[in-house]
Amino acid sequence: MDYNTFSYLCNIKTNLRNQTKDKLQIMMKKTLLTLMALTPAMLWAQTFDFDLTKPQPVYNERDGYGYDLLPAPDKGKAAEPFYFSVRVDDGNYLVRVVVGGKKNANTTVRAEGRRLMAEHIVTAKAKDTKEVTFVVNKRSPQIDDRTRVKIKEREKDYLAWDDKLTLEFNGPMPAVKSIHIEKADVPTVYLCGNSTVVDQNYEPWASWGQMITRWFGPRVAVSNHAESGLTARTFIASNRLDKILSTLKRGDYVFVEFGHNDEKEKRPGDGAWYHYQYQLKIFVDQVRAKGADIVFCTPTQRRMFADDKKTLRNTHGDFPAAMCEVAEREHVPVVDLNAMTKTLFETLGFEDSKRALVHYPKEAYGRELSDNTHFNPYGAYEVAKCVVMGIKALNLPLAQYLRPEWQDFDPAHPDDWKTFMWAPSRMTENTKPDGN
Repeated sequence: MDYNTFSYLCNIKTNLRNQTKDKLQIMMKKTLLTLMALTPAMLWAQTFDFDLTKPQPVYNERDGYGYDLLPAPDKGKAAEPFYFSVRVDDGNYLVRVVVGGKKNANTTVRAEGRRLMAEHIVTAKAKDTKEVTFVVNKRSPQIDDRTRVKIKEREKDYLAWDDKLTLEFNGPMPAVKSIHIEKADVPTVYLCGNSTVVDQNYEPWASWGQMITRWFGPRVAVSNHAESGLTARTFIASNRLDKILSTLKRGDYVFVEFGHNDEKEKRPGDGAWYHYQYQLKIFVDQVRAKGADIVFCTPTQRRMFADDKKTLRNTHGDFPAAMCEVAEREHVPVVDLNAMTKTLFETLGFEDSKRALVHYPKEAYGRELSDNTHFNPYGAYEVAKCVVMGIKALNLPLAQYLRPEWQDFDPAHPDDWKTFMWAPSRMTENTKPDGN
């Protein structure tokens, strides 16, 4: 090959390289501009700022944020409850909300599946505002490229298992000026259990797992993986423990409450003293292998009074004792919800204890509801306080994350149900949750 031919071929190669480089740069710029136009806030390390005094879109896949589930607030009308969602990856998110800006505003903030974050924030004057800060855990069923949580059909409509972080603003006169959301690196409290623990998606059902968030500040997250009808065995079989283990780390906690549905398992080897204890041991070993802390909660009482209508009957058989035996053997701290809810129900009495559970006339929800297992918001609120008192009694380091306004609680002196205030969600259902 002569010099001229060699030089010619080199020039072609250089030109091709430069053309390819130019095309690549143009393509990258176009891609970046397109992404910036489609998802302006979502590119920057999952940080978002929304000024709700300005028009915001209705949630759509293109924008990835906006008013959701209900019609967007009408600025010309009195304030009504509304939802706002933003598409985010799985993880913990610090949320900073500035409420107020309207006369006599009264705002309650909930997240995902009706998790109570802040309640009855009153701003009397139009210029008054208050800032509330909390952490929300967002999750999806995906564990890795091959594995997913086996959620139930009914869970597909839950706000807690999708690709969005959803905030609910409720109350007599909700008013929100701005929302800031950013990634948070904080310890996580994972909840495992059944319908007494789950984030109940619909009124009038509620559980302690979605109320306990009220009492923890922005230095810790609560991730509730419970679901109605589950046993310790079916929780594990549906990959829920695997989902927790995929992100569990040292400094995190796993709370475990099972029993209500385990009592009904009748296969060979089932029962309190073998199979139930075997499953609990799996939780202990797997959680500790990740360096995290595990806490047991004995099952909450059913409202089943003896003939004297003064004392509760034991409907859980040997299951609370079996859990406590595993705890003693494995040195697991125990929150004795079985004992505390017995005190709570007996203190309320035969009639008033109905006020803590789903007992409503037909006029309220389309049919009469009479449920002696599942809590309503008031009952769930009280039981959540029992759990917090259990945490404090055990001197768990988790107690350092309680909000300053927390006040100690005695189930023998419950809050008055007559003065309990709850801003109901518009999402209702008169179908009883799975399990009993």
